[in-house]
Amino acid sequence: MLINNLKIAWRNITKNKLYSSIKIGGFAFGIAICILIVLYIKHETSYNKFYPDVNRIYRIVSQIPDGDDVMRGLSLTAPAAKVIKEEVPSVEQSGRILPNPLFGAGGNQLTLGSGPENYYDDGFVYMDQSILEMFPSPIIYGQLEHALDNPNSIVLTKSKASKYFKDNPVGQQIYLNNDKSKAYTISAVIDDIPSNSTLYGYTFFMSLAGEPFYPGEQNNWMATNYTVYVKLKENSDPKQTQSIIQKVYIDGHLIPETQKAGGSIKPWFRQVKMYLQNASDIHLYSIGIRDDKVSILNRGDIKMIWAFASIAAFILLIACINFINLSTANAATRAKEIGIRKTIGSNRKSLIGQFMVEAICYSLISLIIGLLLAWILLPLFNNLANKSLEIPIFSWYFIPTLLVSLLFIGSLAGIYPALYLSGFKPISALKNKQDSNPKTSLLRNGLVTFQFATSIILIVSAFIANQQVNFILNKDLGFSKDQVIVVRGITTLSQDLGSLKNELKSLPYISDVSVGDYLPVPIDGVKRNGNGFSRDDKKDVQLARGAQFWLVDDTYLSTFELRLSEGRNFNPKLASDSSATIVNKTLVEQLGLTHPIGAKINNGQSWTIIGVVDDFIFESLKEESGPVSLALGNSPSLLSIKVKTGQIDQSLTQITKVWDKFSPNQKINYSFLDEGFESLYQDVERTKNIFTSFAFIAIFIASLGLFGLATYITQQRTKEIGIRKVLGASSISLIKLLSSNFIKLVFIAIVIAVPISWWSMNTWLQDFNYRIEINWLYFLLAGFSAILIAIITISFQTLKVIRTNPVDSLRDE
Repeated sequence: MLINNLKIAWRNITKNKLYSSIKIGGFAFGIAICILIVLYIKHETSYNKFYPDVNRIYRIVSQIPDGDDVMRGLSLTAPAAKVIKEEVPSVEQSGRILPNPLFGAGGNQLTLGSGPENYYDDGFVYMDQSILEMFPSPIIYGQLEHALDNPNSIVLTKSKASKYFKDNPVGQQIYLNNDKSKAYTISAVIDDIPSNSTLYGYTFFMSLAGEPFYPGEQNNWMATNYTVYVKLKENSDPKQTQSIIQKVYIDGHLIPETQKAGGSIKPWFRQVKMYLQNASDIHLYSIGIRDDKVSILNRGDIKMIWAFASIAAFILLIACINFINLSTANAATRAKEIGIRKTIGSNRKSLIGQFMVEAICYSLISLIIGLLLAWILLPLFNNLANKSLEIPIFSWYFIPTLLVSLLFIGSLAGIYPALYLSGFKPISALKNKQDSNPKTSLLRNGLVTFQFATSIILIVSAFIANQQVNFILNKDLGFSKDQVIVVRGITTLSQDLGSLKNELKSLPYISDVSVGDYLPVPIDGVKRNGNGFSRDDKKDVQLARGAQFWLVDDTYLSTFELRLSEGRNFNPKLASDSSATIVNKTLVEQLGLTHPIGAKINNGQSWTIIGVVDDFIFESLKEESGPVSLALGNSPSLLSIKVKTGQIDQSLTQITKVWDKFSPNQKINYSFLDEGFESLYQDVERTKNIFTSFAFIAIFIASLGLFGLATYITQQRTKEIGIRKVLGASSISLIKLLSSNFIKLVFIAIVIAVPISWWSMNTWLQDFNYRIEINWLYFLLAGFSAILIAIITISFQTLKVIRTNPVDSLRDE
């Protein structure tokens, strides 16, 4: 019987080529999208899970009250890891990571031994040996054990070792930023860090052992710069451990040590909460945690995983709905076959088996085509999602998973048509007069409504995501990011920076030049720091206000076109400006300064305000940019060059010539500030592109089903249309007659989709501190698009039937 059923199934598939193509095409696209999204979700949920004992590895997150809100961050003090390991019984191991560019992490100039050439590279990070042991990588050269135990030791990844050395580099020395007094000895080479690791993006691992970054730094309980990881002992309770860490760190050390050092205990000290975040949760559950830049650029969001999983399920459901609708709508063509089968003895069970075999055959063909489509679309999807996914065709689980999915999808799509078709009464079926079941029409209409509701939700999502991206990229930031070239690795020119700056400023296409590491855009190499500021006249009674404290030069304001609303710019010739500061309006408001010019503020040192700039956005638009204080000082690793409009190519040629003159042994390394700004929002851009692509695919599959359904219904009403035309009905009235029911369904879909899409996109927008308002126009455009697509889809077939000669329509028998 199985062979017989397969033969009949194949004959029906090849006989009804239009319906079969629509069913298979929709299924294939649905399966292809599901495969791609499942690969994406599998990668996103795999972060750190390949490390041994990852279920026992946690990072410590601090939760600090911030007005009516809370601020979550990772920065702890230098002695925190050691104290926690010694005093918390359930902690087996602890370690620190220091990603802060203020101390030399991020990008650096490196020199190989005594060679004259300097190379700029990034991915530098300080860490304890225990971190390498918690997150072990395959060793290429040397030994992983004790690799970072010694001061000034450094571990390289395989790709960096191959880039700079021909052979085994263990034991060789490199120098950073032209500092010949401090050699780093390569102790080991490890394999490249996988993209689904917390450490991805780091390529040079420098030891934290040895000398402090400044006197007393390793015992300083006032400065928080380190991310701390702990590995718990087996069977330890994380919640109980975090409570003990809270008591040990805050009550046992932070408060007493701060008091001992003469610092004031802020009221919020006692409200700080410490909690443990498992390493496998870092990638998807870190929204809202102030993190290092490398992790931010590779951070995921569990909400997007759920969104993509829902999209995959809905697109597959849309394809299944096509199958159900077309199978039930096409019931008339199978009625006599079913009647004859029942007359000669077939029972309902055997008929259900026949139709289920057909459904599974459709699924098998669709699966093969869908797999091929997924393979073809994978490079495009990788580009959209910024991934390097591969179809694991030879993995042990892949083929069995596909076969189980095949049976599930085939059964899901085929069960209702099988029950429906096998239920025809033999006599009615042979007379081709089977009763029309209102429940069937209701179900069919409901499924069409669901298809278009899903499509409208995706269209609205694409519209809103696109508007949010445009809003971000075109928002007034309070400074100018355009036509600014950023040159990295200038620390080797510290003695000649003044001459280099003056010569660059003299070039005809250059507007201004600034030396400093505190750029308004948080790109690679840019520094950030935090200080507590209070008014000199109220520092005993006023809580300090946290603010950024940046060292800049006198051309900083003009290079980035910061708007000075009060006071003046820095003047290096005035000795008094060594203790002067320019602040933004937010800091003025927070300190309650009614007449800021001439006022004195204090962050441990007294500063006189000489100018006030309008607020500018210097963090990601997902975060709020707060107060900032600028002081005249030296931070020489980045050079910012403002170029006159339309002169980029000529300027680059001139800048390169000047650079080669001052640094012949070092290739210039530059980037454009506006491109760096855009790179901060690649995740938003990707979300927009993925939503848009999925919206198109959902509409395409829904339209396929609607086209097939419209084809069937117009064929069923061919005689009616012929009679109406003979009686004088116009083409417009006939189009209206045939399409009105479908248009009603689309309107119902719009009513359903609007609140759902508003809720989902409003939730997504909450991640942005600066965001658009959801406008009713987005829903109007989405609804209009859905109606237009439905009309075009239906009209293609209805016009064909309407143009048929009534004589041909009426002489059917």
